[in-house]
Amino acid sequence: MNNPIENDLSNLYKRWAKEAAQKIEKMPAHGSDRRYYRIYGSTKTAIGVYNPDIKENIAFLSFSKHFKEKGLKVPRIYLQELDKNIYLEEDLGDVTLFSFLSEVREKEGFSGRIVSMYKKVIQALPVFQIEAGTDLDYSVCYPRNSFDRQSMMWDLSYFKYYFLKLANIPFDEQSLEDDFQKFTDFLLGTERGYFLYRDFQSRNVMIVNDEPYFIDYQGGRKGALQYDLASLLFDSKADIPKEVRIELLDSYIETLSRYKNVNRQKFLQYYHGYVYIRIMQALGAYGFRGFYERKEHFLKSVPFAIRNLELLLHTADLPIEIPALTDAWSRLVRSSYLRQFGDAQLRLTVRIQSFSYKRGIPLDEKGHGGGFVFDCRFLPNPGRYEPYKDLTGNDAPVIEFLEKGKEAGAFLKNVKSMVDQMIVNYQKRNFTDIMIAFGCTGGQHRSVYCANQLAAYLSEKYDVDIDLRHREREIK
Repeated sequence: MNNPIENDLSNLYKRWAKEAAQKIEKMPAHGSDRRYYRIYGSTKTAIGVYNPDIKENIAFLSFSKHFKEKGLKVPRIYLQELDKNIYLEEDLGDVTLFSFLSEVREKEGFSGRIVSMYKKVIQALPVFQIEAGTDLDYSVCYPRNSFDRQSMMWDLSYFKYYFLKLANIPFDEQSLEDDFQKFTDFLLGTERGYFLYRDFQSRNVMIVNDEPYFIDYQGGRKGALQYDLASLLFDSKADIPKEVRIELLDSYIETLSRYKNVNRQKFLQYYHGYVYIRIMQALGAYGFRGFYERKEHFLKSVPFAIRNLELLLHTADLPIEIPALTDAWSRLVRSSYLRQFGDAQLRLTVRIQSFSYKRGIPLDEKGHGGGFVFDCRFLPNPGRYEPYKDLTGNDAPVIEFLEKGKEAGAFLKNVKSMVDQMIVNYQKRNFTDIMIAFGCTGGQHRSVYCANQLAAYLSEKYDVDIDLRHREREIK
C-alpha cells in the first residue's frame, strides 16, 4: 500500500483485529471531506475513517460512546488515533434506509414494510433527543453547541448566496435579511434544550437485520425537537407521500408524549417553521455542491425539494408576516428550470373545486399560477326549480337534469380538452400543482356537478392525485 492513509488504517486494523488487513476498499464519497474504507481481514471487517477535521472527530467519537452507553443502535468504535485523524468503527453493511425504501418501493410502492421501518426510526428519535440528550457533553459540539440564532443565520445565508443567487432568483437584499431576522425570532420561540441530530435523514440510517442503526451525528448540538423530524419526513429524494408523512408525524407525537407533555397545536406551528429552514439548508447545500462545485448529481434532489416547498406553501400557515422570504419561496416554486434537473418524476396534484360567484373567485395565492377558472352560469340552472332547490350537484336528480340537455356535455368536452393539454405539458415539465375551479351563482348545483365530472374523468385517464373540494358546501 502506497497510500499513507490506507497504511495508517491497515496498521490500526491490525492492532484491533490481531490479524493483517488483506484488502482495503475505498467507499463512495459523501458530501464532506471524510473518507471511508472497508477493511477486510481473514475473519473480521471494519470501517476505517479518515477525517482531517479534528473537532468533528472528537464530537463523533464522544457522541458514539455516550449513545452506545444509552443502548442506542450506533456503530461501535474499535480504535482511534486522533493525531492521525483516523478511527475504526463497526461495519454495518451497505443497506441504508434510502436504499431499502428505493428497492421495496420499486416492487411494492410505498408499502407497509417501508412505513413500519420508518416507525422504528421515528420511535428511536425521542431517545436521542431526550434520554440521551439530557446528560450529553455538549462542550464537544462543533461548530456550535446549539442550533441558535447564529447557526440559523448561517443556514439562511447559505440558502441566499448558494441557491437563490446561483439559481438567478431575484430578491431585495435588505427586505430578505429583515425577514430572515423575523423568521429566526419565530424559530427561537420554542424549547431548544434537546439533542438535535442535525442530519437525521434516510442516508444516515443503516438497516441491519431489519433494525435501524444510526450514523453521521457529528454535527449534533442542542436544539428544537421539530428540526430532526422535519429532516426525516421532508428528506427530498426519499419522497415520502404526504399521507404517510401525516401518519409518521402522528406516530412521532404519540412516542414523544411518553417522554413529555405535548401541545400538538403549538408543536405543529413550530414544526412547519423548522421544515422550511431545513428545506432551505438542503437547497443551500445542493446549490453549493451542484451550482458552485459543479457536482451535478447534487442537483437531482432539487425538484423534490421544490415540490416539498410547494406543498408547504399550500398547507402550512406561519403566524408571522415574511413577505420577501415568501416571495422567494414562491419564485422557486414557479421556476420551470429548477424542476427539470436529473431524472426526477414528480407526481402531479390537480386541485378541483366548485364555488359561488357571490363569495368571489378562489385565489391561488400559494400555487405557481397554473390552472383555470370556468364560469358555469350560462348552463341551465336546476336551482330555479323547486324539486332541486335543496339538492346539489352530488345528487342524482340534479345530475339527470343537467345531462338531459346538450349544454353541460358540450361545455365539459371543451374543458377536458383544455385540461388534457395542460396536464401533459405540466407532467413533462415536472410541475406538481394545477388548480381548476368551477363557479356558478350559488356554488351548489352546476359548479358541483362539473367539478365532480372533471375529477372522475382525470382520475380514470391520468396517474395524478385529485384534491376535490366544494367550497360552499364546506362553508355550510
